[in-house]
Amino acid sequence: MKTPRGLQPLLDDGVIDEVLHRLQSGKEAEIFVIRRGDTVCCAKVYKDVDHRGFHRLAEYQEGRRARGSRDARAMNRRSKRGSKVQESQWKNAEVSALYRLAEAGVRVPEPMGVFDGVLLMERIVDAEGDTAPQLGQVAMTAEQAREWHAFLIGEIVRMLCAGVIHGDLSEYNVLVDANGPVIIDLPQAVDAAGNNNAFRMLARDVNNLRSTFGRFAPELLASEYAREIWALYEAGELTPEAVLTGRFTVEEHDADVDAVLDQIEEARREAEARQRGREEAEGED
Repeated sequence: MKTPRGLQPLLDDGVIDEVLHRLQSGKEAEIFVIRRGDTVCCAKVYKDVDHRGFHRLAEYQEGRRARGSRDARAMNRRSKRGSKVQESQWKNAEVSALYRLAEAGVRVPEPMGVFDGVLLMERIVDAEGDTAPQLGQVAMTAEQAREWHAFLIGEIVRMLCAGVIHGDLSEYNVLVDANGPVIIDLPQAVDAAGNNNAFRMLARDVNNLRSTFGRFAPELLASEYAREIWALYEAGELTPEAVLTGRFTVEEHDADVDAVLDQIEEARREAEARQRGREEAEGED
């Protein structure tokens, strides 16, 4: 096959020896099967920001900090430099998440390094050595669905204990190898402590899995793992060994309208202060 432009520098430098074939072309990257010596693995080549189809970038990047004030101002102004900074953050997020989660014992592809912005990682295969199928392509019994659902809920808990939320977890971002599910695709990984959308994204991940496995084990559709997990996390009581029930009772009480209005007013003042700070910084430039 014709060598992809993004992989040519790696071939030239001897980092990889051969590009075998393209495995997948997604909304933010293309994945190729490559050879490094005797090892067959995957290379993830990220698409330029102008050619990506992922439209919810801002909510995922909340909480990611630019390294310096100049980069932060560039991002705020949405300048060309700011776009490059955001692009670098987007790529680095997946690399950081993969290493952090692998160290935490989460089943993710083993990262093998980043070279010229290309992520090399383990190729996930099935029992026959072929590329593992996506979870949505696998038929399962009710018992298998319950087992894999419980396993993946446990992996979500382990991820959250490591401070990470996948942010886009679904049947399309889980592969099934000979030993079960493997979580993939993490460029949108969210810092659980630094993103105001954290619970909503955790709930979406959990509920996507609930819908998938609920097709085979309908009783799972009534579960409420997201709220149960988040309550334990907020209370500082979540551990990888936490015993979950899938049940959660929402406490109903009268809303404190005055407190809500105070919070809104405080948020407004903080936003105005940030805006003044940006304008002053831009004036200094």
